[in-house]
Amino acid sequence: MAVLTSPSTDPHLSTNRRGHQAAPADGRRRSLVVEWLAHPQASFFLVLVPAVLLLALGMIMVLSASSVYAFVRWGDAYYFVKRQAIFLVVGGVAAFVLAARSTKQLKVLGWILLIAAVGLQILTYTPLGYSNNGNTNWVQFGTSLFRIQPSEFAKLAIVLWGADIFARKRKQLGDPRHLLIPFLPASLILIGLVVLQSDLGTGMIMGALVLAVLWYVGASWKVLGAIVGSVAAAVGLLVVTSPYRMNRILGFFNQEVDQLGVNHQPIKAIFALASGGWWGLGLGASRQKWGGLVESHTDYVLAVIGEELGLIGTLSVLILFLILGYAGFRIAMRSDIRFCRYAAAGVTSWFMIQALVNIAVVLRMIPVIGVPLPLLSYGGSALMANLMALGVLLACARQEPEYRAFARRRRSRKERALVTTAAGRA
Repeated sequence: MAVLTSPSTDPHLSTNRRGHQAAPADGRRRSLVVEWLAHPQASFFLVLVPAVLLLALGMIMVLSASSVYAFVRWGDAYYFVKRQAIFLVVGGVAAFVLAARSTKQLKVLGWILLIAAVGLQILTYTPLGYSNNGNTNWVQFGTSLFRIQPSEFAKLAIVLWGADIFARKRKQLGDPRHLLIPFLPASLILIGLVVLQSDLGTGMIMGALVLAVLWYVGASWKVLGAIVGSVAAAVGLLVVTSPYRMNRILGFFNQEVDQLGVNHQPIKAIFALASGGWWGLGLGASRQKWGGLVESHTDYVLAVIGEELGLIGTLSVLILFLILGYAGFRIAMRSDIRFCRYAAAGVTSWFMIQALVNIAVVLRMIPVIGVPLPLLSYGGSALMANLMALGVLLACARQEPEYRAFARRRRSRKERALVTTAAGRA
């Protein structure tokens, strides 16, 4: 026997004044979400809003995580956050400028960045090269404020230059020779210059980015498998021939080994996350930043977020990155301009891969790989490169067919309004 539920007793249904049953509340909410996502500017704001929130949280957490270390080393608790603020302003201006550029101008930028990245990376082998923790991957011009890490901008160069190359060769991508040349050789040169300066982590991120771009433009599994096999063999050789890298691998599999060395940071990061609980110890209340988690404002900023803001804060970061990833791939799928499709997919892959690797390191799921968390970790070159990439992503969002049509309609309305106003004054 069927059981009938009256509208008055069903919590999921509502009734209007005339007694007609209204649509379920969940349905209305879903329809509002669908309607909002269908708006021509939805992709633009899906990139902008989570990026701004991540940047704001990053500034707060850089201040919190670095204050003790900065005061001990420099006598100024605000030393790192003030420097990060300068890079944020410069990078923000660059992002704003790039967001308004045309695809033609972005293509030119890709070539400029490629040449500049190669040139600057070569300078790391000269007296201008600056070393930190065994890596000589910076170029310093005078003061430390003008210290540049070319490899961060090389990631954006690979994406933009590669997008231009593949957009030009769209009818020839079925041929492996046209697919791989000149993109793969040029990318390998850049990666090689980075790896030879002992920065294997950044080199691996760049390699993963190259594979992601090749996969997106249609490389076969046979081609990708051959590249992955070659890269894996090269990485394995670099690991086994380096005692320091081997110690990291051994430390990952045995937490009891070298707890004051290679295992120190990973263990302290887990302590920080575990002590945070659901809601955290409170903003600024981290215990590990008092010498336990050294330079926690860089690669391990997520551990401080988990300690101070708890699991809720950590999940919020993950959700914001997921929204950003969804927005980037949405732009890539909706665009009718091949360059924008490839550029958006490349930028999004870069952010997602690097965020995933950083989070996995902090959670002790993979061995330590020294890469920052995009938009959150301290680092001038990384932050400016990230912001420039966001500018490119916003520019591609503006090139969606719906956005272009919306912009034309808005300009037409403004022009009609101006004509009407002028006629009225006459």
